[in-house]
Amino acid sequence: MARKGSRSGDGPRADRYEITGGEAELLRDADRDGGWVLLVGGVPQSYVDLADPTYLDFEYMRLMGDVVDCLGAPGEPFDAVHIGGAGCTLPRYVAATRPGSRQVVLEPDGRLVQLVREQLPVKNVPGLKIRVVDGRSGLAAVPDGADDLVVLDAFSEASIPVELTTEEFTREVARVLRPGGAYVMNVADGFRLPFARRVASTVRSVFPHALLLGDPGVLRGRRFGNLILVASRAPLPVAELTRRAAGGIFRARLLEGDDLAAFAAGAAVLRDGQDVDAPVPPPQVFGKS
Repeated sequence: MARKGSRSGDGPRADRYEITGGEAELLRDADRDGGWVLLVGGVPQSYVDLADPTYLDFEYMRLMGDVVDCLGAPGEPFDAVHIGGAGCTLPRYVAATRPGSRQVVLEPDGRLVQLVREQLPVKNVPGLKIRVVDGRSGLAAVPDGADDLVVLDAFSEASIPVELTTEEFTREVARVLRPGGAYVMNVADGFRLPFARRVASTVRSVFPHALLLGDPGVLRGRRFGNLILVASRAPLPVAELTRRAAGGIFRARLLEGDDLAAFAAGAAVLRDGQDVDAPVPPPQVFGKS
């Protein structure tokens, strides 16, 4: 893919590329060899360390990594579907920490996929395939009970596609998961978390076990940020994730059981055809004005 241009100034250089969804930028991490930030529309989408795929820079990605670490037996390979690709940070992590895993990434932006393949190569990531397809169509083609893990980390710039959060879509996720499989979602929301509460209510309507992880300030609805929602038909590793959340580099809080029920109380389930807008972060979150 041809480089569209670059800009430089007092900070690191960012190379810009035209993709289907607008404009992507690649920004080298001056402090870490092999580190790159992928931005789309000025919004950070992925941090990839080509030299060390186990290094997770973004706070929400570290929480997702903790979830992956705590599912199943240590090092056990997973069959996984990732809805939303960007730089394929979590698939690289799974491949490195759970050798033998087979993973499929569903990413609708073909030009973004081309950019990642050329500039953040994935050809050496064992067991990983990328399909250029939207999440709903791609998941519909997955057989029943085919996977141990489904990850939803899909954003159009800074907003999650609402059609990937509905009850109908969540039931599709449940269909492709094995009995002990887990669904891991990255959800962004802000003041009072009205959208996140509806997503939690929706997931709890499909799965009997669920938990929510996030920065305490975000969970209190005081600022915009990412929350990680995990669901399964089987009991989840609540104790271990609670311990990690309290003692990790990024301090987080975990809600489950009655606390999660109270969080979602009164929030309507999201369904196809409803006129719902996903929350958009305030400009200052990404340094925009």
